[in-house]
Amino acid sequence: MANKILFSLIESATHPDFSRLYKKLGLTETRLFSTRKIMSAMKRQPPDFVVAEFFYGYGNNYAGVNISNLDVMLYSLQKFSPAAKVIVLVDKSERQYVDKLNEVFPLHAVLTLPVQESRMEALLLDNL
Repeated sequence: MANKILFSLIESATHPDFSRLYKKLGLTETRLFSTRKIMSAMKRQPPDFVVAEFFYGYGNNYAGVNISNLDVMLYSLQKFSPAAKVIVLVDKSERQYVDKLNEVFPLHAVLTLPVQESRMEALLLDNL
């Protein structure tokens, strides 16, 4: 079985570093630091998993059209890797807004920060 591809979308210092875990599980991780870069990468290599932080768009340019920082990336993911499992990391204060995103884009899992490595491992093992 070929290694599965996991994209980590890292947009803040709160994103946990599970690189050793991913390697232990046989996942090939690509660390990307903007939605623009992840969209470009998924055109070349569709991921099996995407682990991304959620940031609600409180009245900035996300308001009205988009719910969060992830909307545009998730539209692209539907086109280039529709079977990819999306794991969203969210701060407790923004957890209530993820449900709006989940109504538009079915998410595989939502984990509230801080995420324990054992929780991420169990989630990934159930899907390998």
